[in-house]
Amino acid sequence: MPLKQQALSGIFWTFLQQFWVQGISFMISIILARLLMPEEFGLIAMIGIFMGVGGILMDGGLGESLIRTKDPDQEDFSTVFFFNLAGSIIVYGIVYFAAPLIAAFFEREILIDITRLYCLIFIFNGFSAVQVIRLTKKMDFKTQLFVKIPSLILSSAVGIYMAYSGYGVWSLVWMALIQSFAQSVQLWFWSKWKPSWVFNMEKFKYHFNFGIKLTLSGLLEVIFLNAYTIIIGKFFTATQLGYYGRASSLKQFPVNNIGAILGKVTYPLFASIQDDDVRLKRVYKQLIQMVVFILAPVLIFLGVLAEPTFRFLFTEKWLPAVPYFQILCVTGILFPIHSYNLNVLKVKGRTDLILKLQIIKKVQVVLVILVSIQFGIYGLLYGQVFLSLSVFFINAFYTNRFINYSAWEQTKDITPIIFTAAIAGLMVYIEDYYLNSNFDILRILIGGTLGVISYLILCKLFRIDSLNYFKNLINSIRKKKNKNKGT
Repeated sequence: MPLKQQALSGIFWTFLQQFWVQGISFMISIILARLLMPEEFGLIAMIGIFMGVGGILMDGGLGESLIRTKDPDQEDFSTVFFFNLAGSIIVYGIVYFAAPLIAAFFEREILIDITRLYCLIFIFNGFSAVQVIRLTKKMDFKTQLFVKIPSLILSSAVGIYMAYSGYGVWSLVWMALIQSFAQSVQLWFWSKWKPSWVFNMEKFKYHFNFGIKLTLSGLLEVIFLNAYTIIIGKFFTATQLGYYGRASSLKQFPVNNIGAILGKVTYPLFASIQDDDVRLKRVYKQLIQMVVFILAPVLIFLGVLAEPTFRFLFTEKWLPAVPYFQILCVTGILFPIHSYNLNVLKVKGRTDLILKLQIIKKVQVVLVILVSIQFGIYGLLYGQVFLSLSVFFINAFYTNRFINYSAWEQTKDITPIIFTAAIAGLMVYIEDYYLNSNFDILRILIGGTLGVISYLILCKLFRIDSLNYFKNLINSIRKKKNKNKGT
């Protein structure tokens, strides 16, 4: 299949996957937020860093190496499979015995049992990680969709039943476990791949040498992405952590459904054209403009309409999370671009620079946290806004070295889009202020409709190129879909 068709196919099926998976997950989260208390979500958030660190250690960066490798064979995949499986068992063992220390740190004894049960996910995921890698390398997101949907529906049904029956935080634990287990079983069935009884040390060294730097940088990334969860969980209440987690997850909903639709295809797509810097720059430029074109207005409109949105979706008890969410929306606009910049370094094989960047950025995170925590939880949130902006310029520094696309050029390409979205957001704010309705759904529908219409009109007036990119993309996907129906 030609590269363009392969990319369009990947985007189409990734869109469906994100739409259905994230859509169902979002609906389930609304139901659970109504049934459970913020503190119970806060307890799960407390072990988030250990899940993230365990996932990084389990893979060791070898999965990224397989995707980057042009023609991996059965020995490559089998070697990585056995490493992942052994790594997942070892990591689970470490977490199991460390559970009392985790509980003591957060002063929550219940975390011992939660951690030991929840982290079985490591083993389930390790058992099917290579199957996911193979599907991703082939840009076969269709199969991944057919795996995730049934797993999500089954686990969600169990989670809702348990929450309704009064199991509290354990409904969240068992929901996650069942989803991971069901996905692993299905991946073995649908991927049509089985490992051979072989472990090639030479191939392991090749993938390990590439992956070790990604692992170290990934560990730094996970630790510091969860730094705010640790700080809030330790120095504030579990309820406040629950509010923060809810605000962050709602912010991530459009990021995961917009940024990840393109982002999931980015790495294998970049890897396929890694030797053509001119083409790589052109594709990258269109990508970041496209994602900001869609993501910026969504986050801005959500921020403006945050109060009626939270009350309508999650009820009054979650309203303290509204200001958290509004601040975090600012950080979300640039979030996908951070990973896209790093993907350029990955496909160039410069994982040493990724590690170097992570160290620089994490030193900055520590300094920002030390300063911002003096101003309470809002100081921490505004500190994240500062970090998002600074990280953009730091990551873009090396992107410029490889594809001649500087932070200044990137800024010039996305600033008109963000400015246009901000004007449309201001119009929504004025309309909502003067509407002054007591009906939240009415405020959301009118404000959202006005925002979309005004944004598209402004993009047309200001001649935003991404509007044409978006139209062309939709037309191409529609043509492909109609062609598939015809065959």
